[in-house]
Amino acid sequence: MHEKRNSLKQIVLSAISVHPRLTAALLAVILLSLTLGVLPPLVLQRAIDSLTDGTVTTGHLLLWGLLYFSLTALSGLSDAARESFITCFGQAVTRHIRHTMAAKLNRLPASYFIHHEGGRVTSLFVNDVDTIEDLFDSGIISMAADACRVISILAAVFYLSPGLFIILLLALPLLFCLTRAFQKRMLSAQLENRQAVAATNEIIPETSANIRTIHLTGCEDFMKKRYGSSIIQSFKAMEKTNFYDSIYSPIIITVSALIIALMAVLSVSSPDSASLFGITAGTAAALIAYVGKIFSPLESMGMEIENIQSAMAGTRRIQDFLEEKEMEPPSLEEGDETIPLAISHLSFAYEKGHPLFRDFSLTLRAGEKITIAGRTGSGKSTLFKLISGLYPPDEGSILVFGKNPLSLPPEKRREIFGIVTQSIPMVEGTVRDQLTLGDARVTDEKIKPALQLAGLYETCMKLPQKLDTPFQEGLFSQGERQLLAIARAMVFQPPLLLLDEMNAHLDSITEKKVLDALSRASSRRTVLSISHRLEINGKGRILWIGKGTDS
Repeated sequence: MHEKRNSLKQIVLSAISVHPRLTAALLAVILLSLTLGVLPPLVLQRAIDSLTDGTVTTGHLLLWGLLYFSLTALSGLSDAARESFITCFGQAVTRHIRHTMAAKLNRLPASYFIHHEGGRVTSLFVNDVDTIEDLFDSGIISMAADACRVISILAAVFYLSPGLFIILLLALPLLFCLTRAFQKRMLSAQLENRQAVAATNEIIPETSANIRTIHLTGCEDFMKKRYGSSIIQSFKAMEKTNFYDSIYSPIIITVSALIIALMAVLSVSSPDSASLFGITAGTAAALIAYVGKIFSPLESMGMEIENIQSAMAGTRRIQDFLEEKEMEPPSLEEGDETIPLAISHLSFAYEKGHPLFRDFSLTLRAGEKITIAGRTGSGKSTLFKLISGLYPPDEGSILVFGKNPLSLPPEKRREIFGIVTQSIPMVEGTVRDQLTLGDARVTDEKIKPALQLAGLYETCMKLPQKLDTPFQEGLFSQGERQLLAIARAMVFQPPLLLLDEMNAHLDSITEKKVLDALSRASSRRTVLSISHRLEINGKGRILWIGKGTDS
């Protein structure tokens, strides 16, 4: 069931079922395009044969001409409609794929984001899904339609000249083998290109995030070489693809010319119209038109191979993403709902053989305040991630007010505990958006007391548009951003607070403001905090932990 839900094939089929009318319209337009594409040469044959026989009047000739040009115009319009419907269908499918991937992202464990850089995940959602859009816009559907057009033209050629039909049948397998050879080489080049693009997308945000360190340590040349290496790798892969693409079309055009020349020679050598190659003038004109038509879709199919191979490379990466292991269903164990936090025999390790916690237990009762201390890397912040349900414990249990945090929906977690960390992630939008985080339940009635508690209400009211002021860098100082983070954590007045090094990197004046806000926020609440400076955390127990701690 898990594989079926995550199968890319199932997702595409689901998208088709969601848009039945669009799918039906696309099939109808393709069928109409195929029919209209076959008719004009047959009309041309009848007109020329009637003209050469001398059995046609001027009025009839005008009617034949009008019919020919009308069918040609309708064929062009149907082709344009086909491309429009293919584009709409591709957009619908890729939208459905992105929605499915976004839902999958919410079901992945936090460990996935540790081992997969943000740039690679972004490339997956943007670049690789775009290649799948190309698969539908100018790839597999167009290729299938062109294949059907080839079959319809072959049927018409067989009707007009069985001999030429045999020649085309002999030539097509050779062209198919040639196409397969190009296909394999293009796929290999496209895979190399996708990997290079992903590496480039990883380097750019890494460089931006560490630009000061890079300048300070003089590593500009090193980063330049890393970036240049990935760009060159992508360039070489695209060069291979462009080379194969550039020589494929001339080969198809040359074969087309040779077959038309051979047809002319055989027709002259067999003047009897009843023979295998004997044809009339009108039939010759129709066959020349059909030969041009049959190699035109073959040439298009060759050009579409590049898009298909690029999409196949992206499809493989998306399929791997969809097959990533999801979070396991949490246990439904329950405990005492009056105890804010109960950790029992907890064991956890990021890597096997290197445990951060081993048989660790801790009980935090209502109104109690505990400060966690320990050296860097001892697992203090990891403990917060375990408590908030970002990671499942390897062994033991964690209960927050008697519930497994993994089983709590995100909106419920925000009502139970508030988390304030060292880093202060902000979102795009207004000042109000920094507090609501898109949650419609957070009204101004909840925002005002949270800002007052953090000591930031008057500051926000002095902004040009108050809470509707667009948030941007420089609007708040570092200390005010900390206060804003406290207000964000307090909008639901949660009974449990998790504070991670709130006073880090602050000057003494700003630190006092933040600590005063924390003191007000902590009043009559249960608090678990992390700090290296124990003297500023007020009353409460101090818990020392170390790597692999078991107490």
